[in-house]
Amino acid sequence: MKSILEDIKTQNFKKAYLLYGEEAYLKHQYKNKLKNALLPEDDTMNFSRFEGKGTEIPKVIDLAETMPFFADRRVILLENTGFFKNKADALADYMGSLPDYLVLIFVEEEVDKRNRMYKAVQKQGRAVEFARQDEKTLMTWVLGMMKKEGKKITRQDMEDFLEKTGTDMGNISQELEKLLSYTMGRDVITRADIEAVCTTQITNRIFEMIRAVTEKKQRKALDLYQDLLALKEPPMRILFLLARQFNLLLQVKELLAEHCDQATIAKRTGLQSFVVRNYIPMSRQYAAEELKAAVNDCVQMEEDVKTGKISDLLSVELLITKYSRAA
Repeated sequence: MKSILEDIKTQNFKKAYLLYGEEAYLKHQYKNKLKNALLPEDDTMNFSRFEGKGTEIPKVIDLAETMPFFADRRVILLENTGFFKNKADALADYMGSLPDYLVLIFVEEEVDKRNRMYKAVQKQGRAVEFARQDEKTLMTWVLGMMKKEGKKITRQDMEDFLEKTGTDMGNISQELEKLLSYTMGRDVITRADIEAVCTTQITNRIFEMIRAVTEKKQRKALDLYQDLLALKEPPMRILFLLARQFNLLLQVKELLAEHCDQATIAKRTGLQSFVVRNYIPMSRQYAAEELKAAVNDCVQMEEDVKTGKISDLLSVELLITKYSRAA
């Protein structure tokens, strides 16, 4: 990302840029930074955009060969074309002879680094990955935006906010905007404010349901399941996330048995450190064999649903009932 900012600062642009990865918010920001630095906003004659897997390579090349109209550059933006996972030999061949006036900007979610197009962009320009940001980066980013608005927040409340929003920066930005508007006229953002206006992500609702299960609060767990269904969440997705949560609890338990600390567990599981803090006491509610059985039960339930032995709605309810039953 710093390399892109340096290119913009020096106005020394490469012929091709590939922005890829899970963090859609950052990709969008840097795509616009590049586009705005390369061409005036109102220059529609020299900017073109293609999107989707149906993008025709001959049309892209024909346009690339067209000289810019009263400008120094022609910019072509190509989004989610699949060129970096599927064959695009004609375009890969063309990448070796790009005109000096041309800048190609590719934006993709997934890439195959063995792909010819990926290697071609690396040779001609920059391939930049936008991965999910770590806990420290997210906190620094959010605190920076709060500081601009004259707001303060405790570390614990910040962690509660990120637990609700998840790690997607686009979602964090939307929820923070709501929070700043709600607390207008006050300096300090509290947990009560967060609870009042911030929407809990589906994965975190699943986590709350699992917490109720581990605490043997069966009625609460079943009520949370009904809430998820009311939000039109498909039972099979809930089953998948349920299996994932049990699997994460198992991983945390096994790493604790190896005497790993919170930071190490976070690194090994891919969870945020403050999220691990919540998983640790939950994992202690079960023996390792119980968690393995829970994961296996989820897999079996999925098979039973697919073969018509049980309905998807009932499969999740039975799992919740079984693992929230008081000893």
